[in-house]
Amino acid sequence: MVSRVLITDDEERIIRNIKVIFDEMENIEVVKAQDVTSIVDFVEHERLHLIITDLRVPKVGRLEFLKQVKSMDPELPVIVVTGDASIETAVESMKEGAFDYITKPFEDGTLSVAVEKALKMRSLTMENRYLRKELESHYNFGNIIGNSPKILEVLLLAGDVSRTDSTVFIYGESGTGKELVARAIHFNSLRKSGPLVTINCAALPENLLESELFGYEKGAFTGAEKCKKGRFELANVGTLFLDEISEMNPIVQAKVLRVVEERELERLGGSETIKVDVRIICASNKNLEEYVKKGQFREDLYYRVNVFPINIPPLRARPEDILPLARNCVEQFSAKMGKLSLKMTKKVEKILVSSRWEGNVRELRNCLERAVILSKGDLISEEHLPLALVRDSMSGYENGKGNVLKMVDFNLPPEGISIDELEKHLVLQALKKSKNNKTKAAKLLGLSRGTFRYRLEKYDNN
Repeated sequence: MVSRVLITDDEERIIRNIKVIFDEMENIEVVKAQDVTSIVDFVEHERLHLIITDLRVPKVGRLEFLKQVKSMDPELPVIVVTGDASIETAVESMKEGAFDYITKPFEDGTLSVAVEKALKMRSLTMENRYLRKELESHYNFGNIIGNSPKILEVLLLAGDVSRTDSTVFIYGESGTGKELVARAIHFNSLRKSGPLVTINCAALPENLLESELFGYEKGAFTGAEKCKKGRFELANVGTLFLDEISEMNPIVQAKVLRVVEERELERLGGSETIKVDVRIICASNKNLEEYVKKGQFREDLYYRVNVFPINIPPLRARPEDILPLARNCVEQFSAKMGKLSLKMTKKVEKILVSSRWEGNVRELRNCLERAVILSKGDLISEEHLPLALVRDSMSGYENGKGNVLKMVDFNLPPEGISIDELEKHLVLQALKKSKNNKTKAAKLLGLSRGTFRYRLEKYDNN
């Protein structure tokens, strides 16, 4: 990548000397500007990586130009090259945002080193800016797949709370997409330019979790050879996502409560009170209310983190979302593996919709990633699915206790029978026995109400 460097100086000799230095450096394009109008035009309309300038810009106060540039692009590095060697001027320049301050006459190596550092910083800044934009677009609410009323309600709630600083608690089974919703809330909030720091409280030992959250001072414990900031500090002016918060021990819970209430903490082994400005989002696959009743979670902390609860339903409770999710997964994995855009057979789609997906979206994604790998043509068929998944979908329906219904009075006729017709018959029979009560009918067949409704609508449309 070519780096564009703007040079401005009231001495043409200095400009020539600087250009000579750049002639020895690769991938650098040098442009010149002699007045503030030209400089401003470059900053506004051209992609600049660095400005090298004298403080004396025509028709502008000594530091006014620097202020103007930094107001237009705060991350654009500016190296000041000047004959004024006073400490006061240097300090003032750095306060106004100058990247470096070099006095004339200067050695070639001094400017070269400063330029290399500035260009490296600019490159990292632009890369981070690009990645952040990619993250923001990736974690847009519109990218969360699903059209069911239940998932639309989740998106509406998440969208409303994203515009606030309120603490959010996300509840859902493992694999439902709790972190995805948390990220979407952050990247659509006023804190999106700040960091999003995540930590899985269940993935760390108790003694390590405390130091990871709050940091520690040098010598706080054996092995603490230097001080370290904790996740709360790292998330300052941004968001901290506490996943599986139910797994915190009582000591850590008490310390988290203080941060939530007071927005301050102390590192392990330290006495200094550190202020933090952090938005907190929590998540758990456990029922925190039940944990409170059992004395496993602090009641006061529960009410502090449960300010705005969002409940993500399991995938089996929203069967209408299965196929859109599945098609999106197939498209993603196909592109990632350099394959043709694969399609699923109708039989595969029926199997996917009829499965319970105890592992929710994560299990569905894993299943389809495997299918895409195994597929050699342009279609995903049942042979590419896990055998257990196909077997379970064809073996019958489970009752509420998980036992398979045995149709002892049914014998397969010699001419065979349509599975769809049999399923339709069972659905209608369940409705008849329950006197059109869909909840009771679903229970008779061992289905969730949402799954039953989906199957009923399928046959109503045929």
